[in-house]
Amino acid sequence: MVNLLKAGYQGVPGSYSEQALSEYFNEATETYHFSDFEDVLINIENRKIDYGILPIENSSTGGISETYNLLRKYNNCHIVGERCLKIEHHLLGVRGAALDNMTHVYSHPQGYEQSTIFFKNHPNILFLPYKNTAESAKYIRDLNDKTIGAIASRKAAKIYDLDILAENINFNCKNITRFAIIGKQAEISEICNKISIVITVSHTPGSLYKAMSYFEKSHLNLTKIESRPLINEPWHYFFYIDFEGNLNDPIVQATLENVKNVSSYFRILGNYPSHNLLIKEE
Repeated sequence: MVNLLKAGYQGVPGSYSEQALSEYFNEATETYHFSDFEDVLINIENRKIDYGILPIENSSTGGISETYNLLRKYNNCHIVGERCLKIEHHLLGVRGAALDNMTHVYSHPQGYEQSTIFFKNHPNILFLPYKNTAESAKYIRDLNDKTIGAIASRKAAKIYDLDILAENINFNCKNITRFAIIGKQAEISEICNKISIVITVSHTPGSLYKAMSYFEKSHLNLTKIESRPLINEPWHYFFYIDFEGNLNDPIVQATLENVKNVSSYFRILGNYPSHNLLIKEE
């Protein structure tokens, strides 16, 4: 009997996370879905699943705070890959619903934020936050109220037998979400070309500049830097940094050692193949 790879995501069938997971892993993967982002990492730590997938960044609304916070909290989990997925939001309603009669809409806050221009033009529709776009679709299906809609995918509309009342309501036509593939063990090979780290530096003039200067001196290309506040320490921040490189490269090793020496907190989140590299290979 073949042991299938086990991978998990947050949400229900029809979610963007499920779509990203299915595109990253092959059809022989056994998939699991969980209620919360944290449940994905808990099940990785407990080895109930081999990998999890979480959204980490959107091209319209930026980094997803909960994912960053969880990656720092669960320090036995590592980013081992990424998948970028074009997101197309649609306004869904139960059969027979009409846009003019819509009074409320459910969605994950990210889905709503990425569609704010549409809803500014429909101020009569009030937003109600929910766990996940696909779960919002499932929820309004169960409510069966023609005045209540959901922001979700075309696949969710099909799965939950809903009408699409307005297509492509996200304001950015190049609306892309980057998903992190997370595993229990670091997986470093010669094809890994992207590194994610998190640091804090002292609250003194030039401390962040000094840490960043080592990347410039080593000619290592930064692809992202995101700040997140330290709880209970006002105006102090974690800095999440992505850059191009491989941890087996002596230049990368020396650079990270220098950054570590000037940081009050330092952790490597993962070294993995970038989405663009995997697409080329596919």
